[in-house]
Amino acid sequence: MSDLRTLTLGAGCFWCLDAVYQRTTGVREVISGYTGGHTDDPGYREVCSGMTGHAEALQVTFDADIVPEDVILGLFFTGHDPTSLNRQGYDVGTQYRSAMFYRDETEKQHFAEAIESAQTLFDDPIVTTLEPLGTFYPAEAVHQDFYTANPDNGYCRVIIDPKLRKARTAFAEWVS
Repeated sequence: MSDLRTLTLGAGCFWCLDAVYQRTTGVREVISGYTGGHTDDPGYREVCSGMTGHAEALQVTFDADIVPEDVILGLFFTGHDPTSLNRQGYDVGTQYRSAMFYRDETEKQHFAEAIESAQTLFDDPIVTTLEPLGTFYPAEAVHQDFYTANPDNGYCRVIIDPKLRKARTAFAEWVS
């Protein structure tokens, strides 16, 4: 038996956290996509314009019998800067916001507790938003598991590689 759970998280560019979760023991599926906006079925260019209200996000499905949810959430806070409002590095705009998209009040409360716990790791206040999960639109195929398909891409080398090293150091038991 498996205890499969899915969380929807926004941490700036979805390629970064996708690369981390793709290498996490117990993660069954990672889907990059868009949520939190007001436009039906947006595409990458529309979301990048900042006009749709969507965030780049991902849905991570994991087996909680193998990897605890606290590890998945710990990787979320390790894999981006949750104290940076509407930007991650060179990526700027509300589409790059730090956000946790909840399915119900129980998940909202759990996310709020995770933020409170993670705050002890940061000097600046965490600005991660808690937002109700609306429709999640999977991103185009080119954005799925981008790092594995493009490890020599400049963005992957400069931005994602250091985030992967940080995740592997902090969660060595879980991230390969």
